[in-house]
Formats: sequence, structure tokens, C-alpha cells
Amino acid sequence: MATSGNVGAITAVMDGYFKFLKVVIAICLLVMVVLVFGNVVLRYAFNSGISLSEELSRWFFVWMTFIGGLVGLHERGHLGFDMFVNAMPPTGKKVCLVAALALMIFCCWILLKGSWAQTLINLDVAAPTSGLSMAFIYGMGVFFAVNALAVLLLDLYRVLFGQISESELIMVKETQDQPEELPHDAANDQKP
Repeated sequence: MATSGNVGAITAVMDGYFKFLKVVIAICLLVMVVLVFGNVVLRYAFNSGISLSEELSRWFFVWMTFIGGLVGLHERGHLGFDMFVNAMPPTGKKVCLVAALALMIFCCWILLKGSWAQTLINLDVAAPTSGLSMAFIYGMGVFFAVNALAVLLLDLYRVLFGQISESELIMVKETQDQPEELPHDAANDQKP
């Protein structure tokens, strides 16, 4: 059984890994911009183009999107509606969080099974322009599911063994921008 020190070490490794994934996202975006912009310039200036540009840009976009979803999951950056859970006592919050994590783990398991099957089916299927295996696209589902399962299982372990603070029991953000509360001015509420 893992101790809190081991969980801390695992969390530190995961933090470093997800920083690396942020770099991968930036590289995917850079390659997409270069491919698309270069293709546009070649088409308009030289009446030619890079035939791989559109296909590879689409693939990089898929990978970038899935990796961004993983980073959002790790950083608890996904939006959610937490009004009901916020009103609960800590035990209720824990029960809701365990149920939510269990559902997400189940969904990731289904995604993993389906993506793995599609990856195997498409190993010998070549992409129309590049000739690369289409398993590269379906493999992204496997990559996402495995990484998401690691994040979710660690969170579930932390909840079940009391290694999570009460403030972490709400693992979503209600809005992107948290406006500061303005002081209530009773003088402005009075009608002339």
C-alpha cells in the first residue's frame, strides 16, 4: 500500500510529466501554424503546396486537443456546476466526488477498450496523403485513456484514504473568471 510520501512522489512526477505535455501542445501548435501558413504562402505565391500539410495539421490538432484535455483534467481546469455539491457537508462532498471519479474511470475504460480495438483494426490502413498508419489517430484515444485513468485513480486513492483537503473536494471550476466580490453599499440600494 502506498504511503502519503509515495503519493507525494507520484504527484511530483505527474506534475513534471504534465509540464512536458504542455510543451508538446506548444510544439503541435507551432507545427500546425508552420504547415498551414507555409501551405498558404506556397499556394498563393508559387502555385504549389505541401500535400501533407492538411492531413498532418488535422492530426496534430487531434493530438493537441486530447493532450489539452488531459492537462485540464490534471489541473482541475474543466468547467462544472458545483452549486449543489458546495452546499453539502464534507462527507457528502466526498461521496459525490467518489461517484464522479468512478463514473469518469468507467468512461475512460470504455474509451480505452474502443480506442484499442480501433487502433488494432487500423494498423494496416494507410492515410490517403501521407501513407502513415491510421492507428496514429486512434492511438490518441488509448494515450488519453491511459493517462486520464492514472490521474483519476490517483485522485480516487487520495479521496478514499483521506489524503485530500476539503478545498480539493470540488474538482471543477464554476466559471473561468472568478469575479471579486464587491462590497455591498446600502446607500446605493435606497431609492430617492
